[in-house]
Amino acid sequence: MLDERKTAILRAVVQEYIATGQPVGSAHIAKTAGITVSSATIRNDMAILEQEGYLVQPHTSAGRNPTDKGYRFFVDTMVPTRHDDREASEKIGSFFRHSTGRVEELLQQTAGLLTNITNYAALVVGPAADVATVRSVQIVRLAPHLATVVVVLSSGVVQSESVDLDESITDAQVLAASAHLNAAAYGHVFSQVHLAPSGDPTADGLCTTALSLLVPHQSDANVIVGGAAAMAQAFDAVDVVRSVLHTLEQQYVVVSLVRDVLDRGLSVAIGSEHGVEPLAACSVVVAPVMADGEKLGTVGVLGPTRMNYPQALATVEAVSTQLGRRLADSSYGGSNNGAPSHG
Repeated sequence: MLDERKTAILRAVVQEYIATGQPVGSAHIAKTAGITVSSATIRNDMAILEQEGYLVQPHTSAGRNPTDKGYRFFVDTMVPTRHDDREASEKIGSFFRHSTGRVEELLQQTAGLLTNITNYAALVVGPAADVATVRSVQIVRLAPHLATVVVVLSSGVVQSESVDLDESITDAQVLAASAHLNAAAYGHVFSQVHLAPSGDPTADGLCTTALSLLVPHQSDANVIVGGAAAMAQAFDAVDVVRSVLHTLEQQYVVVSLVRDVLDRGLSVAIGSEHGVEPLAACSVVVAPVMADGEKLGTVGVLGPTRMNYPQALATVEAVSTQLGRRLADSSYGGSNNGAPSHG
């Protein structure tokens, strides 16, 4: 454990580096409020902090930068304070007071809100597909032994699965099965679809098979990544930017990342801590979205390890709390559960 003086020096280095992105020298630290020792003493302590892995000196004559270990110490020893950014707090409160529309639109707008406040990439993992209703289902024969079932959800998501066919099934039976499944599923979430007998056991069997292929996907998460381009400006190296942007395009990586961080009981994962190698230059701050005691999703931000951790933590916490309350509101709880009007 670091003593009080080295802790103060490390905190001052981290705060200055977050603000400027430039190596921090002992002369600057000596001017920091609360630091009352000489530059020589600070240089000696900074050398010890470097030896212990909290700081790194990029060039012999330069000051020092924090390492992932240094950022972790900074985050773990932050004194909890009320978020004093009144403008951000008011923006978050106003956003959720005036938010309207479907869940999918709310999540998209929430991602924009997070990016707008923090200038980092926003990660929003919303309620799974089982809150979206079915707009249409079609079973289309592609070959004598093969068909595809295509579903369009109210969220705009299009899902398709291949279905093996018995060659004895006629085209007319495929069309009948398609119409029967569409009538049963239209306007319902997957878990509410009830297949009544149509009078043709062969067509009914095809409907059951198609539905069994679709139902497992009801737990697929609704993933939104916003503001990646804005966040990329924080990096100088083009190859790092390219790697970060490419990785953020892979939804399963984003879902796995936020789920793993939360499963480990963390709210902040710094650099290599999160285990996603292409994002080793990034930190992620996440919080679960809870509504009526149920976890409905996750919100977070991803930015460079040189992120403003106090602001990011406070913003993510406030947004997750407000989003949870909004999703628990009856206007959202029932937004996708009724059958759409045919009018």
